[in-house]
Amino acid sequence: MTTSPVDTQTKDGPARAGGRPGIALTVIAACQLMVVLDATIVNIALPHIQDALSFSTTDLSWVLSAYTLTFGGLLLLGGRAGDILGRRRVFMVGILLFTFASLLGGFAQEPWHLLAARALQGVGGAIASPTSLALITTTFPEGPERNRAFGVFAAVSAGGGAIGLLAGGVLTEWLDWRWVLFVNVPIGLLIAFLTPRYIAESERHPGRFDIAGAATSTLGMAALVYGFIRASEKGWEDALTIGSFVSAVILLIAFAVVESRAKEPITPLRMFADRNRSGTYIIMLSLAAAMFGMFFFIVLWVQDVLGYTPIQSGLAFLPVTFAIGAGAGLAQRLLPVLGPKPFMVSGAAITGAGLFWLTFISSDSSYASGVLGPMILFGFGMGLNFVTLTLTAVSGVAQHEAGAASGLLNATQQVGGSLGLSILVTIFGTASREEGEKQMPDFLANSTPEQQAAAMKTQELPPPWGHEVLTSGISSAFTAAVAMVLIALVTAVLVIRVRKSDLEALSGRAEAAGPVT
Repeated sequence: MTTSPVDTQTKDGPARAGGRPGIALTVIAACQLMVVLDATIVNIALPHIQDALSFSTTDLSWVLSAYTLTFGGLLLLGGRAGDILGRRRVFMVGILLFTFASLLGGFAQEPWHLLAARALQGVGGAIASPTSLALITTTFPEGPERNRAFGVFAAVSAGGGAIGLLAGGVLTEWLDWRWVLFVNVPIGLLIAFLTPRYIAESERHPGRFDIAGAATSTLGMAALVYGFIRASEKGWEDALTIGSFVSAVILLIAFAVVESRAKEPITPLRMFADRNRSGTYIIMLSLAAAMFGMFFFIVLWVQDVLGYTPIQSGLAFLPVTFAIGAGAGLAQRLLPVLGPKPFMVSGAAITGAGLFWLTFISSDSSYASGVLGPMILFGFGMGLNFVTLTLTAVSGVAQHEAGAASGLLNATQQVGGSLGLSILVTIFGTASREEGEKQMPDFLANSTPEQQAAAMKTQELPPPWGHEVLTSGISSAFTAAVAMVLIALVTAVLVIRVRKSDLEALSGRAEAAGPVT
């Protein structure tokens, strides 16, 4: 049940949302922008974080995965908390936690300091993000006003990535990488200050927290990701690698058992009974796995091999965001004519083609010849799928469960990205280690004693040998990413059976579901 804003006294103080809906929408949109922006704004700063805190390239992936794992794993629990405890209250808790974690991360002096802060940021984002979308239904009456608010929310979600790329480049180059985290502090405090003044508290609904489900799923995925990253450095026979995989299996089996018995599960297993919805989740997981890897490795390549500054790196990625927007706009216009399946199939095929093109990257490639064309192709294919997957995920779902269905799609995107990145980093680590062994004789024969001493200390070869090692590993990782997208393509062809006649019902659910971010 949703409520319209009213100027009445609540337990948390006077709600004055009805008088200033523009400010209320600005507060909600600012929260979503901060959460969405956080992934890309940090991405651009990764090479500088690596140098400052002495991360290995494989361990550097945890700067992204620590955030996305907790964010994706606790996303549904965060939405449930808003329903039970009151959305405004939970929204403020999430914002303050995210802000505090950003402050801690900015002051990090050791790798584990930053990773702990990023995980805590993910918890705050998981609490605030689903609640911010739900607050639109609480704050704005049904009809044109709410539709416009959803439109603003969707635009912010779509544009946040591009803003993050530019902001990350500017902050890293003009100030310091720590400011990609510090920038959240004043914004978060302002949101927390304005929220109780312009957003009304929602009606509370009785319910239970599925803490066991949230804990087993998040810890299970974290163990799985750790196992892959550990294997990239220590090998598959390492005791801790094996232990991580065993723990992951036990925890994920426990998660399935808990969810099958819970009265109010965080992940209703009945959501997977429909073949179209299950297929949609598989496609999103596979595409997100490839997408996270593409951004991670190309950021390293343009800065380490091409020598781009952070601002140049941010600008270099803008064509991807424009291509995603173009693909999404085309899909939205033609969905009523062609139906969802053609866009899933063609989107996955085009995305895979872009990644296949990237496998030919070399240390001699330029931006124009090596990555621009493939990134545009990749982005356009992803754009074709985003709107389509959101609509298909909520097809056939009762109105009151539409939010859970789309929330699960969003969680799948985050967790799939973390898992995929860990797999690609494992392949990268193995391939780059083999290439490093090939380059070593030439390095020893043609390098100075100072270069050799530095290489022994950092465990990395300097340019141009290091460029060959990095590029070889990235090329191998992209080959694996193509395989991930092929899973999405096969699923779209063989599993999805949504018809054009379903579109009228789908369109009616889209607003309730909200955008995938």
